[in-house]
Amino acid sequence: MTLLKIARMGHPVLLKTAEEIADPTSRDIGRLLEDMVETMEDATGVGLAAPQVYEGKRVIIFKSPRERGEEDGADSDFSPLTALINPEFEPLDDELAMGWEGCLSIPGMTGAVPRYSRIVYRGYAPNGQAVEREATNFHARVVQHEIDHLDGVLFPMRMTDLSMLTFNEELKNFMEYAMEQNAGEQNAGEQDGNPDEVDA
Repeated sequence: MTLLKIARMGHPVLLKTAEEIADPTSRDIGRLLEDMVETMEDATGVGLAAPQVYEGKRVIIFKSPRERGEEDGADSDFSPLTALINPEFEPLDDELAMGWEGCLSIPGMTGAVPRYSRIVYRGYAPNGQAVEREATNFHARVVQHEIDHLDGVLFPMRMTDLSMLTFNEELKNFMEYAMEQNAGEQNAGEQDGNPDEVDA
């Protein structure tokens, strides 16, 4: 196995649509997946797409560890390390949730991104078997993030408010500021006798 170099935002490989894989069981795909797993684990990530390692192929790996769902305070399902070839997903309803995301291709930055809370995803395992699974919350978020990479989309391109893009080391300060702002707006709403507008 080999540690691969991770492409960073600005490299054209991250903006291209990846090619479908004709044979999910090919030896080349197997080697690529092994190297991607080693690379993701070394970078302490929870997901990696082939374009992030300069391979324009529709291949992703991801995991949804139990502790991540608990950290987010969401009732999330969990997934062991999973490899998917030619993955796709569809939302199970229209519910979107905001959540903080980072990316190995955008080191040191975090942003609030709206994603579907419940999805079903499909693809092929490395042994060629078809895979179909429902996912919620953090698990669903990771899958959507990785599939976006296959279509040349980075998480800031999904953000609806770029003021919610911050450096990791500033996130704590940002959250304190946001809470102060929210408290100030609630107080103003209560003084105006119209507290319901604050939560809109």
